Amino acid sequence: MPHYVLDARTATPHFPGIGRYVTNLARALIPQLAPDEQLTVFFDPAHPLDFPISDAVRSLPVNVSPFSLRQQWVIPRLLRQHQVDVYHSAYYLMAYRTGVPTLLTLYDLIPIHFPEHSTLKARLLFRWATALALGAAQHTLTISEATRCDVLARFRLPSERITTIPLAADPAFTPQPPEVVTALRARYALPDTFLLYLGSNKPHKNLVRLIEAWAVVQAEAPDYTLVIAGAWLPQHPESRQRAQSLRIDNRIRWLGPLPGEDLPALYTAAAAFVFPSLYEGFGLPVIEAMACGTPVACANTSSLPEVAGNAAVLFDPTQVEAIVDALRRVLGDGDLRADLRQRGLVQAGKFSWARTAQETLRIYQGMHQKNGQGFIILVTVPYFCFARIARSASYERKTGNWRSPRSKHDKTLKTAKDSMRVN
Repeated sequence: MPHYVLDARTATPHFPGIGRYVTNLARALIPQLAPDEQLTVFFDPAHPLDFPISDAVRSLPVNVSPFSLRQQWVIPRLLRQHQVDVYHSAYYLMAYRTGVPTLLTLYDLIPIHFPEHSTLKARLLFRWATALALGAAQHTLTISEATRCDVLARFRLPSERITTIPLAADPAFTPQPPEVVTALRARYALPDTFLLYLGSNKPHKNLVRLIEAWAVVQAEAPDYTLVIAGAWLPQHPESRQRAQSLRIDNRIRWLGPLPGEDLPALYTAAAAFVFPSLYEGFGLPVIEAMACGTPVACANTSSLPEVAGNAAVLFDPTQVEAIVDALRRVLGDGDLRADLRQRGLVQAGKFSWARTAQETLRIYQGMHQKNGQGFIILVTVPYFCFARIARSASYERKTGNWRSPRSKHDKTLKTAKDSMRVN
């Protein structure tokens, strides 16, 4: 009986994007298992998962953080104890000598593309740990063809060892009924007509240029308000400061993070959705907005064109005037919005978690048949590199910092914990 393990210890609030990925994948895998296949899901006991358990499917609490060095011996021991045939890690900080065929999912290379947004120590950790994970894995999944090409261009990896399997919107993302939308408007005091951005305020999300574009468009569209929702990191206040300097803060609503159950109604309530990100591993908000019937204007960079297809107005996110032109087109043309709405629903329908799970299970089965030959030796050299770094610093989970035991005053060395969060 083939026994697969999906490591879902990242299904926690610290990893909102990865958490959605691994949770939806686990749920979609279950109905596709063959009668002779078994799936075990590792999870953080502080954040239990909700999915059906049976003789073929079980969950196992693992009280070891992905940031802890303890996983280097705890995970391999569990895999031996439970006679696992294939191990799937959803994060690059993982057990690097598992003793079984290992599958890695890699989402993006943001710290490499934007080195100015993280510390030197964090960049080194990301590069080395990613190289280590790629060497340890017999096979790697990426969530877009753009990320796959990115990985192949920057790491020595045979192209046959990396496969693209796209994500999908959660099934909850559908056009919401009017009464649900009305209740949401009242709960958050939303304006009648608004343009929505949903995402974090990290620098690569390009909010400053969106604000500068909105300063032009808002004068021509007095009925619209820009609503900005999503995780707000206080270390990146530039977009709000720019809005204040342009004196348009009164034409913007800053909602901050919202509960996941409110997002489908928020998308549905919006007249249009804008996503000006400079770089994405996939761009899940684009598909979520389309699945809710919301017209989309998004950047033409990285993975976004392959995700949006012909169902969005694309623009160059490095040019404010290009963002202005795209917003003018979408907000000023009702027929275009209606067309985008229909195209978006069709495009979102091309992505499904059932398909993602089916293709992932096919990888599990192929790895089991190959029996993991020849994958352990690839990890030997980089493992010692990582171990040397690890000995010089320990991760402090409460503060999110790397602490050096050699420091005279035990000063904290900030790491890019936020840059390792996938949104």
